[in-house]
Amino acid sequence: MMNEKIIRHKNGMAVLFLTTIVYILAIFGVFAGIAISPFVTIASIVWLCIGWFPYCGLRVIKPQEALVLTLFGKYKGTLKEEGFYYVNPFCSAVNPAANTHLKQSGDVTVQEVKVATAANGSSANVSVPTVSKKISLKIMTLSNNRQKINDCLGNPVEISIAVTWRVVDTVKAVFDVDNYKEYLSLQCDAALRNIVRNYPYDIAPNVDTTGDGVADEGSLRGSSEIVAERIREEIQQKVRKAGLEILEARITYLAYAPEIAAAMLQRQQASAIVDARKMIVDGAVGMVEMALERLNEKDIVNLDEERKAAMVSNLLVVLCGNKDAQPVVNSGSLY
Repeated sequence: MMNEKIIRHKNGMAVLFLTTIVYILAIFGVFAGIAISPFVTIASIVWLCIGWFPYCGLRVIKPQEALVLTLFGKYKGTLKEEGFYYVNPFCSAVNPAANTHLKQSGDVTVQEVKVATAANGSSANVSVPTVSKKISLKIMTLSNNRQKINDCLGNPVEISIAVTWRVVDTVKAVFDVDNYKEYLSLQCDAALRNIVRNYPYDIAPNVDTTGDGVADEGSLRGSSEIVAERIREEIQQKVRKAGLEILEARITYLAYAPEIAAAMLQRQQASAIVDARKMIVDGAVGMVEMALERLNEKDIVNLDEERKAAMVSNLLVVLCGNKDAQPVVNSGSLY
């Protein structure tokens, strides 16, 4: 396994200066050689023909960029620090993911180029992606497409995540995997499916989401941060061999699949209504109990069991009804 080798000698400015000076001297040598020696003229002409070649070895590296270099198929080193470098002109940069475009930041730089049409001679701006062999070391965000996954109860849900990542080892990213961007995207999809199938969409009884054999209250909707952290750890284990570091994973979209969304919405509404009614009934029973106790304590009226039952029934109707009660006044005897 190859280890990353950082090239640190920044002698690009010296090579640029010396090559330019020699090139200028060669121009004067062409004319001066006529009076001095034909050899000087020939040497100057030869240098003018091949003297541009050292310029091909000049490399400029910006902050948070890297360039992996090979010489005739052999790894020579990585330019990872910003600066002006000179390397062997025969060295070539390697980046298998240079022209890979995913739904993420910083993939392709679009440049507009004017193209003349043959019909009327007019020109139009055409967007042409410019591909660079440099590897970005910046923090990037990958947003994969929505996936339809069955949760642990078999309900299909749609979910998508955004993964924040960066390259930490350029040699592993270039040589250990075929295309580190596509590799990351596939591992994100696999990790998402592997984690989501362990959780229900909402809290469900007798469901073990952690694998410890004890039922818990974990769910995709209520434990989104825990689920996202488990997804991040799962992805990190897979992409470590590609020299990538996963900084964060967040759930960006979560919903039931369209085919069951309406039924699940009715289920949630029914559950909410039941919970609300239960709370209302509990409160009403407490209020009726308090009213009967206060009547007995104050000795305001003595009610037999039949009258108590009628009073409890009337109070529950008033307190639990959906509309305001319209009382009927009895002007006669209570009995």
